[in-house]
Parts: sequence; structure tokens; C-alpha cells
Amino acid sequence: MTNTPVCSICIANYNGERMLTECIDSVLAQQNGPDIEIIVHDDASTDESLHILARYPDVKVIASRENVGFCVANNRMVEVARGEFVLLLNNDAALFPDALHTLLDHARTHTECGILSLPQYTWNRGELVDRGCLLDPFYNPVPNVRARRLDVAMVAGACLWIRRSLWCDIGGFPAWMVSLAEDMYLCCEARRRGLSVQVPNASGYKHHQGQSLGGNKPIRGRLHSTYRRRALSEFNKTAVLMLCTPWPSLVVMLPVHSLTLIFEGLILTALRRDLKLFQRVYANTLLRLWRDRGKLRALRRAQRTHWRSGNHSYFSAFTLVPRKLVLLWRYGVPNLR
Repeated sequence: MTNTPVCSICIANYNGERMLTECIDSVLAQQNGPDIEIIVHDDASTDESLHILARYPDVKVIASRENVGFCVANNRMVEVARGEFVLLLNNDAALFPDALHTLLDHARTHTECGILSLPQYTWNRGELVDRGCLLDPFYNPVPNVRARRLDVAMVAGACLWIRRSLWCDIGGFPAWMVSLAEDMYLCCEARRRGLSVQVPNASGYKHHQGQSLGGNKPIRGRLHSTYRRRALSEFNKTAVLMLCTPWPSLVVMLPVHSLTLIFEGLILTALRRDLKLFQRVYANTLLRLWRDRGKLRALRRAQRTHWRSGNHSYFSAFTLVPRKLVLLWRYGVPNLR
């Protein structure tokens, strides 16, 4: 640790006693890494997380009295961070030994890059998950597995490197997002400002996917999720579409996206014979978007004064193949609980 860190490692934790030690230890074991500080926001955990954190006297702990969610937790940590760069790291993720050296070296040599991450691998088997993601026309993440492709549309907040000044200029994560797609928003906003989002073809991190909100991974050949996760995901992704899509394209994409959501909701509701699915996910998404339209318009107006990229550069990291159709073909109708 140092009084003048180059990078602040920010770890949002909630009931992470099973994984927190390995996460922090992976940061402390970095080889040839920059000077760092470690900040952990404990989101009113009910397990032994705070007792575990007491074993690390050099780690700054922000102990919240109430559960505030992923977005607020990270905003609080970056607010007190002192590093030139910030690395957001999930409590269920662990860095490879050369991760910080790789990220800093790439950031110093690619000054046009606004946000970085590393190749993501599964925790248990070490299988490649993605090298960042592209986006489909409906803002669904599409895993990139091509080693030669460095530029992507977004990277996961589980391991997200950003210059602290850029974070502050954007305003961090919108608190109303709570969790899910906040990383997408940050990346899309950086790309609207003419900066790239990149994943170097080196090092990596391992990650327990879907631990906090459930879902996001197949079990026995079928996708599993929760109503809460789907509701947050659909609303937040649509909000990012409204906030960041260049205006000429937004006029077409938003109505098409809205109609697609309604059609998808009706089909899945009929297949599952589950009216709660339509009410809690699809109807709730559209009603919230209508109710919050003024807030979203105000945020878009505030950000667009910083935008530098147009249609071509912004959509260069998009793909035309709808991700949900691919998942439906591969795994069938998702199981919700």
C-alpha cells in the first residue's frame, strides 16, 4: 500500500464471506503491479464479511448500515478513491497474478482507450467466458471470444478499469439502476465521448457469474434467472438504449425495441402460462420507462454536450444477430423463480 496509489481497487461486497478472501488475496499477490489502495464497501452484510475484512488492516472498509445496491456502493468507493485509475472488482472475482501490470501498461500505451478489462474465465473450470462483449440492436451483450479483437462495446463491472477523472466526468453509475447494465451505460457513454473500450489479449480474471442476483448461466442445459433480475435487466438495458443511442438511429430503434419487448413478453407468458412474468418484467419495464421519461431525457441532454462519436464509430462494436434468439435456440425458454 502507498500514500500515493496509482490505482484504487474498489470491491463491492454483500455476503461474500465464501469468496472475499480469495478476491483480496489475488490483489495483494500481484506481480510487478502499480502502487495500489484497496477499498471495500460492505453493503450491510449479514454473514461474517466484516470479520474477514478485519484481517486486512490496510484495506479501507466502508461499512454501510443499509443495503444500497451495487451502483451506490461503487459510487461511494470511487468518491473516496485517490488513484489515477480505478479498478472495479466483484467480490466473486479473482485476478491473475499479472492483471494490474497488464492493465496499467495497456492504459499507458493506448491513451485513446477510456475503459479496460481482461479476458474473463469461469471460476471452477477456467474456461473462457468472454473478452468483453459486443451489443446486438436491442442492447443485449454478445460475448466476444476473438483474441484479435481488442475493441468491444462493453466490459463487465466485475473487472472494470477506468481513469478516475473519466468516471467523475460521466458521473459514475446512475443510482436508480441499482444493479445490471450499469457497466453497459458507463462503457456506452465513454464510447459516445470518442473513447474506446478494450480488452488486452493477455492475463485475465476468474469469476463466479450470477452469484449476487441469480441467473446469467446455464444449469443442465437450461438458462435460469429470477423475476427481479429480468426486470432490472430489461429496464436498465432499455434505459441505456434511450440514453446513448445516436439520435437518427434512436427514432427507429426505440419503437422497434418496445414492440419487440411486448411481443417477447406475450410469447413467453403464453409458453410458460405465467401472467406474473408479463406483469413483473415486461409491463413493469414499459411503465417505468414512461414514468421516468423526463429523468432520462434530462440525463441524455446533460451528457450529449460531451459526445464526439457519430453513428458509424458508435455502432462499430454492435452485431446484427439478436442475442436472445441465439440463447432461445441453444437453451430453450428460460426458467424463472
